[in-house]
Amino acid sequence: MDIKKITEKVSVSPQITVNDIAEIKAAGFRAIICNRPDGEGADQPSFEEVEAAAKAVGIDARYVPVESGMVNDEDVAAFGASLEDLPRPVLAYCRTGTRSATLWSLSEAKTRSMPDILAATKDAGYDMNGVARRIANGGKTPTDTGDAKYDVVIVGAGAGGISVAASLKSRKSGLSIAVIDPADIHYYQPGWTMVGGGIFEASQTAKTMGSLIPSGVKWIKAAVAAFEPQNNAVILDGCRVVKYDRLVVCPGLKLDWSCVEGLEETLGRNGVTSNYRYDLAPYTWQLVQETKQGRALFTQPPMPIKCAGAPQKAMYLSGDAWFRRGVLKNIDIQFMNAGGVLFGVKDYVPALMEYVEKYDATLNFFHNLISVDGPAKTATFRVAKPDTDPTEVTVEFDMMHVCPPQTAPDFIRVSPLADATGWVDVDQATLRHKSFDNIWSLGDVMNAPNAKTAAAARKQAPTVAENIVADIRGRSAVAQYDGYGSCPLTVERGKIVLAEFGYGGALKPSFPAWLVDGTKPTRAAWFLKEKMLPPIYWQAMLRGKEWMAKPEQLKVAAE
Repeated sequence: MDIKKITEKVSVSPQITVNDIAEIKAAGFRAIICNRPDGEGADQPSFEEVEAAAKAVGIDARYVPVESGMVNDEDVAAFGASLEDLPRPVLAYCRTGTRSATLWSLSEAKTRSMPDILAATKDAGYDMNGVARRIANGGKTPTDTGDAKYDVVIVGAGAGGISVAASLKSRKSGLSIAVIDPADIHYYQPGWTMVGGGIFEASQTAKTMGSLIPSGVKWIKAAVAAFEPQNNAVILDGCRVVKYDRLVVCPGLKLDWSCVEGLEETLGRNGVTSNYRYDLAPYTWQLVQETKQGRALFTQPPMPIKCAGAPQKAMYLSGDAWFRRGVLKNIDIQFMNAGGVLFGVKDYVPALMEYVEKYDATLNFFHNLISVDGPAKTATFRVAKPDTDPTEVTVEFDMMHVCPPQTAPDFIRVSPLADATGWVDVDQATLRHKSFDNIWSLGDVMNAPNAKTAAAARKQAPTVAENIVADIRGRSAVAQYDGYGSCPLTVERGKIVLAEFGYGGALKPSFPAWLVDGTKPTRAAWFLKEKMLPPIYWQAMLRGKEWMAKPEQLKVAAE
């Protein structure tokens, strides 16, 4: 037998026989639902035979036959009613299990989220993206899809989405473009490190979304439920459908706070904070000001994460503040890193180590935060050093800055656009999808092996725009992305190590070494971060002005 568990209470399988009943009983099933009509295949037993064998061993059986490829709303209602009536766990079966998985998906549509349904069935080996519209419509067949249609649809209005919309408009003003995003506020997230360090006010990092959407671009204020790339369609919550000629996917990533037991309940209190949230970054600075002694933990989860330097930036700016106040000698700084190195590009490590030593910070590698007890002020880490058995260690703290685990958004992870690890699957040079040639992706959600930073999106947006326009004109890709990313490491108030690098850790400095030597802390880099980058972001990048971000010509022949 090939039983596939969807939930603890419901499993599905291909056709069963009378001889399988004993095994089904032994597996703990209390009921069976047959979704295959009698006589569909010459080799199948009748439901009457299966029912008799099931009842003989105390298993309930229900007949809800569905024609192959013809799951209608009445079938879904009947299946749902059967699930309600029958004792669980239940095994539903048909010829392959697909009809049963489909019926379960549609019957759960009113109570479970789309990503949960798609993930559960995907884990069981069934792809339910083909019925995504019906799931989005509460399990019922849509009667009016109300399609809107655009030349280019962009999913996500963060740094990548607005920038690529503006870059497209600057190249081809007549394009009909829609940006889909449910958020009211757009955040300049690179500024949150500075908020946590007492340099910026939080309000400086936020603007209304409506003020930033480029002129002539339609803003669809809604959440995406699913994709139908074979139909050039994006399905919104509520089953509205938006169609496209070309699609750009850049919704950012998901901060998975719930992955750490107890973390969500204690964020913003008990000395637990994070610069990864707009409302918590000011609390970081409050804690830094209030802390005069004790232990301060700074955590970093496994990669990938957005702005890999941000966890240690918080540590450096906090250490600098304590140093200036003369209380550093009373504070035990511990950096708890799930990875095995301080920074992924070795050229910048010597300069960073000087500050690790200045602030007398202890580096604890291979320490991954798994739980927090806020009231008790303890944090538990899984320690998994190479060639040793994993252990757990619990550490007391007075203040803790947490960088949360990060994944692709649920609606991306379960979609046909994702690779095996859940990220949008693109060619790392052209940023075009590997399977769907009218789809591109940029920003944190795609799987190119680059640093996930706003600076990376600044270089990616013109590349995507250039290649989409080339595609519209019937040409092959003309621009390439070299993996550029930038991480201004705020090692002290007034000095920054400006890390700039591309694929493979190749250094990609934007300025001559006499002006800004990125491998050393400089005041020029601080001036860039504090004074220049915010207006460049708001007034240039988001408006399609590609200052120091012109697309690089594709080195491979494009025609």
